[in-house]
Amino acid sequence: MPLIGYLAVSLIIFGLDQLVKYLVVTHIKLDTTVSFIPHVLSLSNVRNDGAAWSILQGQQLLLFVITVAALAVMLVLLKKNRNDRLFAWALTLMIGGTLGNFLDRLRLGYVVDMFTLDFMNFPIFNVADCALTVGMILLIIALFTGDDNE
Repeated sequence: MPLIGYLAVSLIIFGLDQLVKYLVVTHIKLDTTVSFIPHVLSLSNVRNDGAAWSILQGQQLLLFVITVAALAVMLVLLKKNRNDRLFAWALTLMIGGTLGNFLDRLRLGYVVDMFTLDFMNFPIFNVADCALTVGMILLIIALFTGDDNE
């Protein structure tokens, strides 16, 4: 796939993340949880001013610097490795997720999280976090398998 295709998918992920966050913020009161799939998944409206698992809470400047650096590195790696499909897809997901949470931090000073797993104790997360997690898993697989096929 050409580089522009991967970037377009990153923008679709970013847009989906922002749409879901908008719908949650406009339909669910802050710090409220609504059952979506009973005993499996609920939708919440919570604010997270940190990173994953609320680490670096309140460190917006540090998170900003880390995010800008990470995006720059991911974009360079994507351009350089766009023919390594698995690696490129991993970066595509990670770029989309990073952009989604980055816009929240810039615009709001926190990230909107909404997915609550009812069947286990797990931090509340969002679409961007899902993309980042799947991207990281694919990245690890790509690094171990060395997929460099067209």
